Amino acid sequence: MKKQGIFFMVMVLLCGVLAACSSGNKASGDKDVDLRIWSFTDELKKPIKTFEEKNGVKVELTIVPIADYPTKLKPVLESGVGAPDVFTGEIAFLKQWVDAGYWENLSQDPYNVDKMEDKYVPYTFDLGKDKEGNVRAVSWQTTPGGIYYKRSIAKEVLGTDDPNRVGSMLNSMENVFKVAEQMKEKGYRMFPDEGALRWFSQGTNPQPWVNKDNELKLTKERIEYMDYAKELREKSYTALAPEWSPSWLESMDKKVKVKENGQQVETEVFSYVLPTWGLHSVLKPNVKDSAGDWAVTNGPTPYFWGGTWLGVYSKSENKELAYKFVKMMTQEDEFLTDWAKETGDVLSYLPVTEQIKSDFSDEFLGGQNNYEFFLKQSEEIDAGIVTKYDQQIDTLFGNAVREYVEGKKSKNAAIKEFYEKVKNAYPDITVPKS
Repeated sequence: MKKQGIFFMVMVLLCGVLAACSSGNKASGDKDVDLRIWSFTDELKKPIKTFEEKNGVKVELTIVPIADYPTKLKPVLESGVGAPDVFTGEIAFLKQWVDAGYWENLSQDPYNVDKMEDKYVPYTFDLGKDKEGNVRAVSWQTTPGGIYYKRSIAKEVLGTDDPNRVGSMLNSMENVFKVAEQMKEKGYRMFPDEGALRWFSQGTNPQPWVNKDNELKLTKERIEYMDYAKELREKSYTALAPEWSPSWLESMDKKVKVKENGQQVETEVFSYVLPTWGLHSVLKPNVKDSAGDWAVTNGPTPYFWGGTWLGVYSKSENKELAYKFVKMMTQEDEFLTDWAKETGDVLSYLPVTEQIKSDFSDEFLGGQNNYEFFLKQSEEIDAGIVTKYDQQIDTLFGNAVREYVEGKKSKNAAIKEFYEKVKNAYPDITVPKS
């Protein structure tokens, strides 16, 4: 998956949308189309071409930018007019959609995908289930994260660039800050900005934002993260380069200027917290001079970021062909083997990963086998912490942390406002009184 933002804000294929809206699943004026697929990313272009060649069919792909995708797709799915036969879902709205009835129940005959559960990375398979435990969507990929760092800086400051040894120095928040201080002493910055730490804010005992009683839970670990972020800013451990900003991208390969003691100084950023797809969609496109000088290792706790699931539209008139495409993307050994080797995508389908994982070596990462690293990280991810509220609540909490870090509000005031905004957004959630 290529994350929302500048990396895949592609144009809507208006011709496909207009044609599809003219009548049901079969568009008038284009009777040669056998299958219609909607997605928010262009990842499916090559798989669709392969599918067409293998099956002698014509597939129409409609790509809608992620910011517009849910609002454009939902009315189409509800009405059935111009609806796709297959559509993808992103983690931000996945939990809502698996329970909405839009996707076909893949646990029933003739699919019986539930019987294949042990063949997938557990968290990816679990996230595709509805509240009754029926499989509605499946993902071909797993997207755990790590800390990508520059080997040359690690050697200079830490005495080693070995991912296992560096990982042992970053296996707790306390150790992260020890390394951050060492980096500062040598004139480097640990992270581009404070947001890099947010993926570790759950701590070693991750909890969902909203529990089974519909109560908002701001855990001790998340509150501690507010102070960690504040400390990063106050001790000048970052380059003040916000995620997705031009300075964030520039700092990956070049020195950047930061203010220190009232003066501007040049510095380099040591590390970036990114998931599997961050290597291919973020780092590689923005790094030239330092390619080969990178590695990836663990942070204080495992995490995942993003992911793409797909399933069959429950009202499709072409379910057999639609599922054939889903099956190719998520279960077909030959296709997935070629796909992984071509794209570097870390697969969720274990029969294939077991066969290919030992053969990976990425030159950008100095020859490191990041594939095995990420598969091991994926084993420790708990799907139970994901809720349908996460995207909005994460945004609101991020705003609260920023207000505190920038000194605009005290920690208590920022938390109070966070509670108020969550209650306004979701009146059904019970928020703490204090």
